[in-house]
Amino acid sequence: MKNLLPKEIVDLAEKVVAQNRIAGRSVAVAESCTGGLVAAALTEVAGSSDVFSCGFNTYSNHAKQKMLGVSDDLLDAFGAVSIAVAWEMAKGALEISECDVAVAITGVAGPSGGTEKKPVGTVVFAKAEKGKDPEDVVADRKNFGADKTRAEIRLQAALVALELLLPDEAEVSEP
Repeated sequence: MKNLLPKEIVDLAEKVVAQNRIAGRSVAVAESCTGGLVAAALTEVAGSSDVFSCGFNTYSNHAKQKMLGVSDDLLDAFGAVSIAVAWEMAKGALEISECDVAVAITGVAGPSGGTEKKPVGTVVFAKAEKGKDPEDVVADRKNFGADKTRAEIRLQAALVALELLLPDEAEVSEP
């Protein structure tokens, strides 16, 4: 067996590592519903330690609070699957890791746990970058569909998170 994970996720992780190496960026991830899948994808790549610093596996609200500094108020007001919480997760991971970029993922992978407002398949992403205005929130909410399996939702979420870790084209262009 060459890789533990599916080819599409490993291929994208290789691109993330290569491009961040060129850009001279270090990366961190804060994961909830993906349970470390993004970190696992990055570490499938030989030499990933050149760019990948750490992953925070914060599945519970308690872990989000203790490890990343997500406030009780945000969790109470918006719930764990929200742009506000994903943004706090990303900012916390960026600050604690001292990396150049951090991506956070939180969602409802199912098959249960969904609500009318946040059905199964709802996943929220956020990206925080060193030197960027912390008021300039970079976040998105996607619904991958309640008809998908837990594995399909988690895989799609990991792929989106990896895409967010890719540097801008200008950061990897040759001078």
